[in-house]
Amino acid sequence: MNPIFHTPISRLTALRGLGVTLTLPLLEAMLPRSVHAAPSTYKPLPKSGTKPTPRAIFCYVSNGVNILEWVPETKGKGYKLSPTLETLKDHQEQFSVLTGLGHPRCTGGHSGGDTWLTGADLKAVPGKDYTNTISVDQVIAEKIGMKTRFPSIEIGDQSGTGAALHSHTLAFDRNGTPLPAENSPQRLFERLFVPDDAASREATLKRYAEKRSILDDVLGEAKSLEKKLGRADQNKLGEYLNSVRETELRVQRQVEWVDVPKPKVDATGLQLNSKPNDGHDRPMWLDVMLELSYLAFVTDTTRVITFEWAREAGGLGVGGENHHELSHHGGDPGMLKKLAAVDRGYLERLSRFMTFLKSTDEGGRPMLDHTMIVYGSGMNSGPRGEHSPKNLPLIVAGGGAYGLKHGQHIAHDPEKHPPLANVLLTVAQKMGAETEKFSDATGAMSELA
Repeated sequence: MNPIFHTPISRLTALRGLGVTLTLPLLEAMLPRSVHAAPSTYKPLPKSGTKPTPRAIFCYVSNGVNILEWVPETKGKGYKLSPTLETLKDHQEQFSVLTGLGHPRCTGGHSGGDTWLTGADLKAVPGKDYTNTISVDQVIAEKIGMKTRFPSIEIGDQSGTGAALHSHTLAFDRNGTPLPAENSPQRLFERLFVPDDAASREATLKRYAEKRSILDDVLGEAKSLEKKLGRADQNKLGEYLNSVRETELRVQRQVEWVDVPKPKVDATGLQLNSKPNDGHDRPMWLDVMLELSYLAFVTDTTRVITFEWAREAGGLGVGGENHHELSHHGGDPGMLKKLAAVDRGYLERLSRFMTFLKSTDEGGRPMLDHTMIVYGSGMNSGPRGEHSPKNLPLIVAGGGAYGLKHGQHIAHDPEKHPPLANVLLTVAQKMGAETEKFSDATGAMSELA
């Protein structure tokens, strides 16, 4: 929008000439300035408000990248940044780029968001078109989630869960059930930081009492029914009851925290009206969601976040580009050039987020040293746009206080590689999830930690 328009012009403004009056169509300049998001003026805090503690955020970009400009030509320490990764040059010693990794059990394509953090074979169960498994963020949340108000936070450019194969979320519970994402900065801010009034508190307790009663009835009837079922039906009932217990735990947590005051956060500078699917608002929306993630970490409101920057087979680039269309480039040089520009635009947002974390002191170290960032995509659009689950673009940043080693290009042969789940297992272990197994991982990745 042209900055000279300090106040909106009227829709009644008309063009007059030759005795004819024409009413103008609705123009951008006619809209109130408050409708349009402005670049963020929010600044990082000089010091963290909590003790040093491990955190993890998983940032997902849909539709793959221009892999030709993503993969560095050289390997190991002191590698030369690729044209796309040059965007992160100010942070080269705080991240590692990993290439050649993939999900051997996945089929690729635009189901990559569903499987990026699970590594699951979605057709592994005979007779079912779709069966997912637990995502690594929820493995972590199960182990450490009781320490914070929210065991995990799910963010996406679409709200809810979406549909199988095109999920709006990266997070799946132990039964493979998707956990809904939030796409409104305003609603997320209110959920995290706006104090509940007396009426809200009473409503929460009332909902808990009602759900508690329903869950008790369901569990009681299920025990009676279980004795009458065959083994296959007992297994299905068991899966259902696990979902009921997950619900029970989430409801119980709401009650445990209902009398604990939320942290006080000043919203000045936060562009909470930014819209995820408005081409003009895209960079501001990404920035404010990352700022809210930063604030959730700095107040210890949660220690685990998943953020799907755009859903698969959709989504806008940072500048409003049709990202999905560009992923089907077929090797076209012009489309590949535009796809690389989208990739760099996304990395500019990541770079800004990393700067926030580096600028905040936490126990004598930058907050980034206590925050692990996993950034990438669940598909590789490849040299010809083939949408493969191999050689997935991946960056791991931060976490230096917990032994993550950076400033390197860890390269693997895409045809002979350890699974990406090895990286996810490594992060889970550094987060305090004492487990030697996750998905199809063969072990922690020693090159990274």
